[in-house]
Parts: sequence; C-alpha cells; structure tokens
Amino acid sequence: MRSWRYIWVVPILVLILDLYVFQAIKAVAQSASPRLRSIVCGGYWMVSVIALVLLCFLPYMYRRFTWMQGYAFFVLIGFYLAKLLVAGFLVVDDVRRAIQWLAGRLLAVSGSTIGTSGEGIPRSVFMSWLGLGVGAGIYSSLLHGLSNKYKYRVRRLRLAFDKLPASFKGLRVVQISDIHTGSLKNPVAVQRGIDMVMAEKPDLILFTGDLVNDIALEVGDYQSIFSCLTAPLGVFSTLGNHDYGDYSWWENAESKKANLDHLMRIQQEMGWRLLMNEHVVLERGGEQIALLGVENWSARSRFPKYGKLDEAYAGAEKYPFKILMSHDPSHWDAQVRKDYPDIDLTLSGHTHGMQFGLEMPGFKWSPVQYIYKEWAGLYEEGAQKLYVNRGFGFIGYPGRVGIMPEITVIELA
Repeated sequence: MRSWRYIWVVPILVLILDLYVFQAIKAVAQSASPRLRSIVCGGYWMVSVIALVLLCFLPYMYRRFTWMQGYAFFVLIGFYLAKLLVAGFLVVDDVRRAIQWLAGRLLAVSGSTIGTSGEGIPRSVFMSWLGLGVGAGIYSSLLHGLSNKYKYRVRRLRLAFDKLPASFKGLRVVQISDIHTGSLKNPVAVQRGIDMVMAEKPDLILFTGDLVNDIALEVGDYQSIFSCLTAPLGVFSTLGNHDYGDYSWWENAESKKANLDHLMRIQQEMGWRLLMNEHVVLERGGEQIALLGVENWSARSRFPKYGKLDEAYAGAEKYPFKILMSHDPSHWDAQVRKDYPDIDLTLSGHTHGMQFGLEMPGFKWSPVQYIYKEWAGLYEEGAQKLYVNRGFGFIGYPGRVGIMPEITVIELA
C-alpha cells in the first residue's frame, strides 16, 4: 500500500497541466463570438474532466476489463502526451514573453521612452495554434495507429554474398520476429498474416524471438495458427528477452523455469526447431551452410546476456556461409562483427521500430534510433550484413504509426 501513498499527486499534476493548456485554448478562441467561445472552453473542460475521471479509474479497469487495458491506457496516455506537447510550445512562448517583459523593464529603468505597457505582453496566438495543431496531430496519429496493428507488410530484398555456395543462390528466407501473442486479439487477422508468409513459398522460415510477452500460456489458440508455418528446409526459432518471463512475478525460480520449458515445448509442438546457443547444418544440392541461433544477448545493461555465441559457433567455422539468429540487434556491433567476422548474415528484431515513426524512400526515422544504432532494415559493414525486422506483433501501444508490422522475404544471391 506504500506505493499508493502519493497517488493523489497524479490528479493534481494533471489538473495543473489542464489549466496551463487552457491558456492556449483561450488565446485561439479570443476572437470568436461569445457563444462559440463558451462552447470551445466548455467542451475543453468537459473532455478534460472525463479524461481525469477515467485516469483515476484506470487501475480498476485493469483488474476488471482486460480487453480494455491497452486501448484505455493509450487513449489516455496519448491524450496527455498531446497536452504535454502543447504545454511545451506554451513554455517557449512564456520564455519569449518573460524576455520581452524584462527587456521592457530594463529600458524603463534606463529612462528610455520605449517600454512595455501596463497591460502586459499577450500570449502568441500563433504559438498557441501551433502547439494545439502539433498535439492534435500526434494524438490523431496514435488513434489512427490502433487500426494498423494487423496491416502486415511484406518487405522483399535480394542480398548477394561472395561466399554463398551456388546451390543456395535463389534461396528464399522468410523472417518474422516479435509476435507477442499476449497482445494479439484477432486470430482471423493473424491467420491472414501467416497465409501471407506461406504465399511467399519460403525455402526456410526463421523466427527471431519474443513469441510471448511473459507467459507461455499466452500462445493459447494461436498455437494452431503458427503451426501452419512450414518450409522445405524447416522452421527455426530463437528466444527474445520477453520469452524468459523476466517481466512477470513468479513464486519461485522453479515456476519461472517451468514456464520457459513450457514455451520451448510449444515451439516443438508447432514444428519449430528452437536453437539454444547452437547451430544446425542446412544442405541443398550437395552443399552446406550453417544456421546459428543464440539466446537473447544485448549490449544494453538492462537486458540480460543469456546468449553464448561461442557455443553456437563451435564447429560451424568449417562451413563457407553462416546465418545467425540473434534477437537483439545491438549484439551485432558489440560482439558479432568484432569477434566473428565470418558470420555473413545476422537476423534480429526486438526494436519494433518503436511502432512509431516515419518511413519513405531514402528516409526513415523513429525515436528508437536514439537508443539503437541499428533499429530497422538492412545494415552493412564490409562483407557482413544485419537485417532488423520491424516485428510481426506489438506490445504496449496496441497499434502502429508509420512503422508497419513486417514479414521479411530475403532472396540469397
């Protein structure tokens, strides 16, 4: 109960934010008719009060209405994020007003006839409109993004490698990542995504981690859907940071381990070969390449290093071409490129492109790029390549803005 002691501070801070943003509403409405001004101001406070009440009841909603969790949370968080953005513009305007007022006072003290009037410095209507426009734009984008979470996009690329055996040229590899079954609520839409994978007629399917959010039971009815994934050379998988149950509470270490064992059995039942710091040999036309899979390994301290690339690599050095599955792309720069220069292609996921950003030909941006150097798409250093999948599913925010869920089709050449 100690963690709830200061919960009353939240509505007070929210009310202060509402009052501050209301200054922008008053500024843009000042030239309107009295009736319209009353409607605008009254509407603002009506929506703000409803949002505040919902915010206060959100913990209750989390206990009683699980299907509303993600939507209710992010509708409210998006609403207050938009207000914070508006407040940011108001702060800039208030700094301008303070500087202008101070300059006027200094001029008055020096005896100059140029000074400020006693009425004070009015707030900038332009800055108020700009802040409200940016806030409304971001909030609208977040709301629209709720409808994008199952809009799977197939991304195709052809990657050439000098060391690739001739028999493997033209091999079609499909990569999916970050399914997060605990977030999925639409089996029909997910089945459509799996059908899109199979329509690509892959020779090899690779899943690079995060099948669940925390608990193996989240797979549930989706197990039969993901069992539909088949390929001539097999379906292989590795673990992501969410698969270990590290973000859930367990009675003891044994129950946590039992959860992971259950998740591993589920993958086996689906026909997936889970690679746990090991490699397998893929053969085609009498030639062989190595496929390595490691447990989650991150260069960032907040994520554990379960992966043991030295164990996965042992014995694979004799094969002319190597593909590595490693969930976290920070592994590539931190260890793979530095210590294993003959690993030709690394496939990762993890970032989801933050499920928010902007992509167009020749340009991509997401806030996650300030955390991860390699966060979406193809990266090359010398003869080595890394591809970061944007994720099949979602977690946290139940939507996608600009960064769509991805099915990657790689043709080796």
